[in-house]
Amino acid sequence: MNLFDVYPLFDIAIDRGKGCKVWDETGQEYLDLYGGHAVISIGHCHPHYIDMMTRQLNKLGFYSNSVINPLQQQLAQRLGKACGYEDYSLFLVNSGAEANENAMKLASFYNGRTRILSLEKAFHGRTSLAVEVTNNPKIIAPINDNGHVTYLPLNDLNAWRTEIEKGDVCACIIECIQGVGGIRMVNKEFMQGLRQLCDETNTILICDEIQCGYGRSGKFFAHQHLNIKPDLITVAKGIGNGFPMSGLLISPKFKAVYGQLGTTFGGNHLACTAALAVLDVMEDEQLVENARIVGEYLIERLKEEQLPHVLDTRGVGLMIGVELDMPYKEIRTRLVKEQHCFTGCSGTNVIRLLPPLCLTKADADDFIQRFKNVLL
Repeated sequence: MNLFDVYPLFDIAIDRGKGCKVWDETGQEYLDLYGGHAVISIGHCHPHYIDMMTRQLNKLGFYSNSVINPLQQQLAQRLGKACGYEDYSLFLVNSGAEANENAMKLASFYNGRTRILSLEKAFHGRTSLAVEVTNNPKIIAPINDNGHVTYLPLNDLNAWRTEIEKGDVCACIIECIQGVGGIRMVNKEFMQGLRQLCDETNTILICDEIQCGYGRSGKFFAHQHLNIKPDLITVAKGIGNGFPMSGLLISPKFKAVYGQLGTTFGGNHLACTAALAVLDVMEDEQLVENARIVGEYLIERLKEEQLPHVLDTRGVGLMIGVELDMPYKEIRTRLVKEQHCFTGCSGTNVIRLLPPLCLTKADADDFIQRFKNVLL
């Protein structure tokens, strides 16, 4: 049997990692400004993470959600305190798409409506409704194209008001910093206006914090830069530092009903241990603040350099987009092949930086030199 050929791959097999560095099978070292697509939050192979995961695996890896799992309860308490949402509830699942599916399902159970408003250039996942609210027709299969979604412009409050006032909108789903969409940011005026519109019309406001959340923006959640509180918040990627896990933070306006939501693997013992280890390290090493400080430094340095082919540098914390006047493919490939540095990408011409939150200023300087080497 062969693998189904779904990804264009670099001809590189990563064998091990440490902090913000990874090594391939030949022993070649790479600077990791990609973090496995924003997944590695506390750095590769953090010793505390390894120790906690090893001890839990030697004790119990999995049991079903038909019994009490104290680790789930610990995680809910710790996460609520860390992010400032102690009055919300937590539902644990396995992937970002699954978190978004459950958010929209819960919203529809709440108000009985079926239409969702989503941003142009949005990306929310590849499963049923999650892919339908993703603004990319190339990945929406006919069976998923069910007419539930209206895509609207970024920061155009009047366009959103027109749709919401029709009275049939179930939920608005927003990435406050668009990832796949090119590191485009929602502004405060728009988001506060949208929050008010949702309140007035019993519409649910969902913040997709799967890529932009969990400390990456320099606050625990990106929407906290905008002074609003969503009804539902989805998290994944950095929550487990590579162990598959996601969650849905649920406001007190929702009441749990047995059977509405469910999962086999969600919140299993290993996943909860991974998430608890991540919170330990984030708190002990002040990684949210580090993301703010080093992110500001990296953005400022990139702007100061005034590098050729760079049209714009934008972002918050360690979620940064560098827009080029040319397709990113050659630059990104040369960064990997010649400079041994991994980055992400968006659209056709944006280099996307999503490093572990433990990135240092020295790492940032190292990246800038490697980036200059391929641009000059």
